[in-house]
Amino acid sequence: MPEQQSFEIVSAHSPDSDDAFMFYGLATKKIRSSFVNFKHVLSDIETLNKKAREGVYELSAISYHAYPYIADKYSLMASGSSVGDGYGPMVVTTRPMDPAEIKGKRIAIPGTLTTAYLALKIFEPDFVPVVVPFDHILDAVTDGAADAGLIIHEAQLTYNKSGFHRVLDMGKWWKETYGLPLPLGANVLLRSLPDRVKTECCRMMRESIQYALDNHAEALEYALQFARDMEPRLAEKFVGMYVNHYTVDAGEEIPKAVRLLFDKGFEAGLIPNKVDVEFIR
Repeated sequence: MPEQQSFEIVSAHSPDSDDAFMFYGLATKKIRSSFVNFKHVLSDIETLNKKAREGVYELSAISYHAYPYIADKYSLMASGSSVGDGYGPMVVTTRPMDPAEIKGKRIAIPGTLTTAYLALKIFEPDFVPVVVPFDHILDAVTDGAADAGLIIHEAQLTYNKSGFHRVLDMGKWWKETYGLPLPLGANVLLRSLPDRVKTECCRMMRESIQYALDNHAEALEYALQFARDMEPRLAEKFVGMYVNHYTVDAGEEIPKAVRLLFDKGFEAGLIPNKVDVEFIR
């Protein structure tokens, strides 16, 4: 009987504590396969979005907003979604401001392919985006390079310590308006991979997330090394916000929310084409 061919899958994800947490089982080889091996590449989400457009990595974390641009190359995985259920990216300023006042303002954003940017454009199409690395957005507002900042990642938990005021919580607005969670990040797999490899990658990803949830303390300790000097208590809260039952499996609600996001984006002229939303397991 011929020996089964082995596959090396380059898995790209961000160093954010929630991504590190969900990939813990794979990165530390707690979850194994007889024929699929993972090699991990860490990069910021906007870089991953751009690389996905080139089909660089077999498995990648992306922003949901990026998916319409890569759907010809990648399939969405049912495991690995980061979802804001009544909370999410925020618009913040140095002074109190009504959400209606952001119209026409210069807003520092973490990238044009981020879901945060797409959601904000759906909320208010008329503003001037100023693209800034996500970890410099508050600085851009403080320095006057922008009137407001669209914050993602851990800044959602720390902005008020720096004297900023929350103008708008995109996840809260989305839930109140549409009654659904806001899908922010996804994992995708190259369509060109053999079916059995895709199935195995989906199994391993699902089991890695479940392993982290079942072994919370050790997975969190691993994730903390990537948390940019974040206090353990805040990192734990952040991971709890974005790694949950929706992350293990998108179920029926997340595909519904993704379709709505893409439809709204298409209607607003922010996404160039209608997109089929199918998740592989």
